Amino acid sequence: MGQTAYRTHHATDVTEALVGQKVTLAGWVDRRRDHGGVAFIDLRDNTGLVQVVIYDEEMARPLRSEFVIQVTGDVRLRPDGNENTHLATGKIEVVAESITVLAKADALPFQVSTALENESENKLPGEDVRLKYRYLDLRRPSMQHNLKLRSEMTKAARHALEEMDFTEVETPTFIKSTPEGARDFLVPARLVPGSWYALPQSPQLLKQLLMVSGVERYYQLARCYRDEDFRADRQPEFTQLDMEMAFVDQEDVMAMAEKVIAAIWKTAGYEVKLPIARISWQEAMDKYGSDKPDLRFGNPLVELTDYFKNTPFRVFQAPYVGAVVFKGGAATPRRQFDAWQEWAKQRGAKGLAYVVFAEDGELKGPVAKNLSEEERAGLREAVGAEPGDAVFFAAGTRESSQLLLGAVRVELARREGLLDPKKFAFTWVVDFPLFKRTDDPDDDDVAVGHSKWTSMHHPFTMPSADWIDKFDKDPEHAMSDSYDIVCNGEEMGGGSVRIHRDDIQDRVLNVLGISPEEAKEKFGFLLDAFKFGAPPHAGIALGWDRTVSILAGADTIRDVIAFPKAGGGRDPLTGAPAPITDEQRAETGVDYDPDEDE
Repeated sequence: MGQTAYRTHHATDVTEALVGQKVTLAGWVDRRRDHGGVAFIDLRDNTGLVQVVIYDEEMARPLRSEFVIQVTGDVRLRPDGNENTHLATGKIEVVAESITVLAKADALPFQVSTALENESENKLPGEDVRLKYRYLDLRRPSMQHNLKLRSEMTKAARHALEEMDFTEVETPTFIKSTPEGARDFLVPARLVPGSWYALPQSPQLLKQLLMVSGVERYYQLARCYRDEDFRADRQPEFTQLDMEMAFVDQEDVMAMAEKVIAAIWKTAGYEVKLPIARISWQEAMDKYGSDKPDLRFGNPLVELTDYFKNTPFRVFQAPYVGAVVFKGGAATPRRQFDAWQEWAKQRGAKGLAYVVFAEDGELKGPVAKNLSEEERAGLREAVGAEPGDAVFFAAGTRESSQLLLGAVRVELARREGLLDPKKFAFTWVVDFPLFKRTDDPDDDDVAVGHSKWTSMHHPFTMPSADWIDKFDKDPEHAMSDSYDIVCNGEEMGGGSVRIHRDDIQDRVLNVLGISPEEAKEKFGFLLDAFKFGAPPHAGIALGWDRTVSILAGADTIRDVIAFPKAGGGRDPLTGAPAPITDEQRAETGVDYDPDEDE
């Protein structure tokens, strides 16, 4: 729909084919330039820029940046030598016949001009300022691009799912609080004083009910809410592309998800090679120190536990010793190695042991003198290093040491410029444990249940076939039918085969320390539904904000969300969260005391 009451064309519709014709455009003044009696403005709309030439000084005088204007004029070719190859409309310009100011603009708190996008002096303000004036921030071309990309990705995902006979179903926002691994946002129910709704952490139980309902193939772009501690890529409210299927297994769901992912990436001109490679959770941890490994580069971790099994070095007398190679690191000054120690301490480690292999092969560094002659002699070969390299070590418990080395591996790659945002390395991570310990200091998830075990994913995840008969006898080693899709070191999404048998569900809840009475109270509606014929079912959800940010090459998910929250869940734009009046508080029933009714 190009023509409206205010325009005949959009900016980038004005091409050489329209030379000699009259057009009417509408948009913002992106930038103004004066050249001795002739003024030039770049008119911007949501398609891009077009140059407008103004010969009437009185017409040009009132125009300022971000004024909203309507321009009518004739299209002509730019004079030879004045073409702009960086613009889609760089060969033409519009000679203004009339200009109407539709709205004026005050002086801006920061510049949003398209011209600044490619200039080194373009310095954006802090994020709080950008979010306070988000409506201005969104005018910037990169932000417009992100919003359009998100829209195109959504269309592609919907089209792919509809081709596979999925039905889009909306599920409620006000539900009952159920255990899903994070804190709920709670809403007081005014009409039922003392009672509360919960905002859904995900539609998990509802989509399982849809499978019992016979929908068989469901999807939804679902709004989800989790009251979690703030992190760079977490938002208290977020979107996930939720998909569930009946009468399927893990392979069916993964094949379906791959088709959706390929369709999404195709919107940006990328071909995803299918099938996507797989790696087990254990191999991912052992080789890359992460359950969401970045495979855009190599440099896997090297386990040295056996190598140092008889070491005289007390630090390496640990359950696990591992290393990662720092290519060319021998030339690193001592002060930079000291900075690495601080970097490690910020991640909760005591430090980061290292050695360097000089160009002449000599082993140096603080750790070197503590090793035996035999260990020193074979170390370079054991870690796969070369003269001129350095090696970082971690020793301690297996998981915490691997997590530290995994972070070192990625940080080394970042400093070497290996994290190309236009290169996409996908992998499935499979064969996850069914449970994890609740006393893990590195895990801030809220435990589901009351035992020393909680769910690795959620309490409705099916144990793998090999563990169906024994998972509750050996929770530490029990495995599940669950899977994560990972891209560039980010978990894009995850899913699992769901439990559809009440006997298995009862045993899982028992391991978690959830009594039958508590289960009945919290999600008895699901357990009751399973008594009426529940089909085998499985599903997956893609974190939509994160998926968009990966494809957009954005540094944070906040750059692909129209109106995100800042640190601590604050909204600098609207001022939320904010106090409520005494009257509002009384109406909500927050302070309801059932004893007062007796």
